[in-house]
Amino acid sequence: MSRLSRRGVTLAGGAAALGLAAGAPLAKTRPPAPAAPPKPSPPAFATEAEVADIRDGIRLYYVTAGLGAPVIFVHGSLSDYSYWQGQLAPFAQKYRVIAYSRRYDWPNDNPARRGYSAALDAEDLAWFIDGLNLGAAHIVGHSYGALTALFLASRHPQLVRTVTLAEPPAMSLLAHLPGDLGPQGVAMLKDVRQHMVAPMKAAFAKHDTEGGVRSFIDYVKGPGAWDGFSAADKAATMKDAHEWEVIFAGGELFPEIRPAEVARIAAPVLMLSGAKSYPFLGLIDQALYALLPANRRIIFPDATHQMWLEQPQGCREAVFALIDGHG
Repeated sequence: MSRLSRRGVTLAGGAAALGLAAGAPLAKTRPPAPAAPPKPSPPAFATEAEVADIRDGIRLYYVTAGLGAPVIFVHGSLSDYSYWQGQLAPFAQKYRVIAYSRRYDWPNDNPARRGYSAALDAEDLAWFIDGLNLGAAHIVGHSYGALTALFLASRHPQLVRTVTLAEPPAMSLLAHLPGDLGPQGVAMLKDVRQHMVAPMKAAFAKHDTEGGVRSFIDYVKGPGAWDGFSAADKAATMKDAHEWEVIFAGGELFPEIRPAEVARIAAPVLMLSGAKSYPFLGLIDQALYALLPANRRIIFPDATHQMWLEQPQGCREAVFALIDGHG
């Protein structure tokens, strides 16, 4: 605060010159009160960046912030930990948040090994949770990360307090849709294998990574969609395509998860769906909804598969309610 200086003022002619009666006391004038200092701005949100050595030379990059019950965010394909950037600060006000990159996504630099899939990602996540001594955690997964979370909840129930699934591509469940949806699911599974997976496999066999990504994008978004991407969007997408290079060199894109494995999940489950998402994911969600014993499903009417980006507050509030109800 600046120091206020006082200046003496000499009044010529005294009180009479001011038209005041002789002997009348002068009114005391007070200096204006100093302006209140501005409130300090809240500190900018920041995360701590760490690397976890989990097993067999595999290291996972992650960021963390906040205190409280652990909430672990698991990103999808063609993505990395930064997908969750917009959610970390709000969650960190209530919980300890952790967003990590799965083993073959930026900025990790792990050796490529055969046998990679979402099922192996789930084992990585189990080792990650144990290594950080987190105990049972709240798991939030999107897309392929939700498939990872599904395997984790089934195979390592002691590590999962709650699980949020945003449209996991559990393709094998298309063959197990209930009731009249059965034939539709079988037909959809055949279409995915013929028109998405087979062209991707052919491209990656020729080491044509962009061709493999193009096959995927054009299947889910429509023919020619990849060509409509800007150069910046293509670069951002290709940044995390190495995961698929490893998968198609000796892994499995959509590992099987059996209905019985899903049905034995005891943790409370929140399902987040976009009404405008890809049709095969909508059918898979119906299969999951019929199988999961303790679940709640929210369908965002104006959202696509990217509901976390399009409806961030709605998704966040739904997860808050789940966690706070099972903390």
